[in-house]
Amino acid sequence: MDIRPHTFHIFITFTTKIKQLTTMKRLILFCLMAFIYAFSLSAQTASGPRINFEKKSHDFGTFSEKESVQTVVFAFVNEGDAPLVIHQAIASCGCTVPSFTKTPIKPNERGEVKVTYNGKGKWPGEFTKTITVKTNGTPETVKLYIKGNMTAEE
Repeated sequence: MDIRPHTFHIFITFTTKIKQLTTMKRLILFCLMAFIYAFSLSAQTASGPRINFEKKSHDFGTFSEKESVQTVVFAFVNEGDAPLVIHQAIASCGCTVPSFTKTPIKPNERGEVKVTYNGKGKWPGEFTKTITVKTNGTPETVKLYIKGNMTAEE
């Protein structure tokens, strides 16, 4: 009895199984890539509110301690297709107070975040503060920056 034909048959069966497995891996990889591509397209065409600030930083320059209260308004537009709501605006320091439009901003309408820096009782010198704005739109979080140099009262 010769076992070579049986061994050859097992080898052929094993090779076929490997090819089938490779084909299955290719199919799985193709499906995965198609899913990622479809998901990225839907993310690019996502609807909803979209906040766009005209500027995200402001430099007050040099000012005297006598004029320690400084204010700037950061204007923005809702470039999305749904109402934009600002949930909160948080300053990095108690000397900085943000206020913002509380009502929903309709598409293509404007809103603002007003930031007041009060350096009274603070050490003179350079400062940089961050205001974190959280919304229901894209992006969900926006950081605004103010800086300046308060000189000592003479």
